[in-house]
Amino acid sequence: MTRRRIGTAIAAAGLGALLCAVTAAPARADTPASWEAGALGLSSAQRTTQGDGVTVAVLDSGVEEDHPALAGKVTTGPDFLKDGLHSGDPRWGGHGTAMASDVLKVAPKADILSVRVIDDKKEHDADDWKTGPSPVAQGITYAVDHGADVISMSLGGDTFGSSFDEEETKALAHAAYKGVTVVASAGNDGDIFNESSYPAGYPGVIAVAAVAQSGSRADFSTVRTYNSVAAPGVGIVSAKNTGGYAPVNGTSPAAALTSGVVALMLGKDHGLKPAQVRAVLTETAHHPPGGYDPRVGHGVIDAAAAVRAASDPPADGAAASAYKGKKFLTPPNGVQPTQHPPMETTALVIGSSVGGVGLLMVIGAVLISRTGRRRTAAAGPAGPVGPAGPAGPGGFHGR
Repeated sequence: MTRRRIGTAIAAAGLGALLCAVTAAPARADTPASWEAGALGLSSAQRTTQGDGVTVAVLDSGVEEDHPALAGKVTTGPDFLKDGLHSGDPRWGGHGTAMASDVLKVAPKADILSVRVIDDKKEHDADDWKTGPSPVAQGITYAVDHGADVISMSLGGDTFGSSFDEEETKALAHAAYKGVTVVASAGNDGDIFNESSYPAGYPGVIAVAAVAQSGSRADFSTVRTYNSVAAPGVGIVSAKNTGGYAPVNGTSPAAALTSGVVALMLGKDHGLKPAQVRAVLTETAHHPPGGYDPRVGHGVIDAAAAVRAASDPPADGAAASAYKGKKFLTPPNGVQPTQHPPMETTALVIGSSVGGVGLLMVIGAVLISRTGRRRTAAAGPAGPVGPAGPAGPGGFHGR
């Protein structure tokens, strides 16, 4: 299993009274709203539906179910990561608790199914590279088989490469067959290497980019042609696993908020299929010029418009069809279609080594050049030193 990176960063700057301690055995309380409520049109949407009877599976680092924003709303499923951590550990449930609260902020009457598939480590070590079944694939399958209507995955990424996983594609196919909508964060590498991110990049997944309060793409939001829609992702007030609340930046809250909107739609019409959910979200979004832009997909979602359109969705055109191409016999050598025959690797290793050295030299030169420019800009009395941006993406890491 390749390592996973959580697509978010929790900002250090607090919001005054919001960063409060939580008393024991709290009653249910709503997560304080920030600017996303207006941007999504939540007040209008929630007058029609609040996600009654809808279960959203949050595949993440665990959810602290006793937090006031989550009390009575969370069912805790298995821990497929199996790293020995438990509720109460600082590295357990930080990210997942925040994401679950963002889902309920949008759909307060929905239920949360927590399935742990990543952790909250900020740095990777040798333990991040493990073999064996994919926790994400196992989590998807478990959620589908245990009543999830929506699967929310604010996770993904793999530096310098794709983390495509065949087990996960099979699990997602199972979700599609069972009519479960899957939402994932687009990734937070837009200002670094802009790498592809999975599960957002898998077919059938609704990939969500992040926008700032201005409505434009957040600097960190990954730009990819698989981006479906966008949602607020900067300064989103979310629950903390240690109690209280804090603002969060990233495509993670954008995906969680979108999952909440899907729960509202299903609360209006529980029979909506994944293809219909996608069509409604993309058709009712605030479209960018030209109708589509890989920076924000089909645009920022409009919860109120999506809920209205859920009453009269487009026909579900997704269906299995017979293969009409040429038929080929199974090869007699026993090699499976997904395997490759052995290859001569000596030349490849030599070439890769040389190329790797060259790449490191190029990266080093770029970093030195950028550092030099920054120092030069800061040296002058009126140098172009702008305000600090949002907390850097990827503040938490996980498998």
